[in-house]
Amino acid sequence: MTLDKLNTLTPNEAEAAFSKCCGSSKWVAQMISSRPFSNKEKLLETATKIWNSLAHSDWLEAFSHHPRIGKIEDLEAKFSTTQAWATEEQKGVQGAPQNIIQNLARENLNYENLFGHVFLVCATGKTAEEMLSLLRIRIKNPPSAELNIAAQEQNKITHIRLEKLLSNENI
Repeated sequence: MTLDKLNTLTPNEAEAAFSKCCGSSKWVAQMISSRPFSNKEKLLETATKIWNSLAHSDWLEAFSHHPRIGKIEDLEAKFSTTQAWATEEQKGVQGAPQNIIQNLARENLNYENLFGHVFLVCATGKTAEEMLSLLRIRIKNPPSAELNIAAQEQNKITHIRLEKLLSNENI
């Protein structure tokens, strides 16, 4: 999709497109109303500005639109509209040793029980071992610090997905 096409989508089409990039309904609505974007840099700048202006509840809504790292069943069911991108983002988990996968599953559950949301990391380019290491480090954070780190990771993911939206990697 070109930037010109993104700028001229109907509101419903734009909602569908932006929702693939970030699961916060307020972020999506504000991105739609911020069009047209003069260039890709302005699109990404606006995306970050809007993201940083949102309430924590909006961040949590966006986090809820992500599968657990390595949870293939989630990708196939609940996250079907972003499955292709999420699978690509999490490809570092594919083929990982079973003990790493099991540790990720266990630590993810511990993280969710502690913080109340999925462990969010920009998984692109990371191995399963790297993600497990990050999870083990971040689980020690105070909740407010961890929420901010997860929000920064969401912003990275959103930027990657906006780039994909403007490329031939559409889902």
